[in-house]
Amino acid sequence: EVQLQASGGGLVQPGGSLRLSCAASGLTLDGYSIAWFRQAPGKEREGVSCISKSDGSTWYGDSVQGRFTISSDNAKNTAYLQMNILKPEDTVVYYCAAVWRHYCSIYGRWDYWGQGTQVTVSS
Repeated sequence: EVQLQASGGGLVQPGGSLRLSCAASGLTLDGYSIAWFRQAPGKEREGVSCISKSDGSTWYGDSVQGRFTISSDNAKNTAYLQMNILKPEDTVVYYCAAVWRHYCSIYGRWDYWGQGTQVTVSS
């Protein structure tokens, strides 16, 4: 059974940092494209970032470009989202997702989803 376990969310002050983790079991991340999405209540899901270790590609949404960094560690079978200079508008539930795809594209099908982790940016 494939599972993605997202963790690392919490409460942080504006300007602070958090690192989200997405631990995979039942699959090996190498060869998969991994993405982070976020969704606020009543709003559409927003693509945040994706990475493909196969071709080394990454992608970031305009709202997080320059502040967030995506990475993955094949040895730990875990993907990460380092979030810096956090803003109140980053407050939302973050989800990780995976699909067997050798390039990074936030669009299209995503086969596996984590359960979400809440990030709250507030003073």
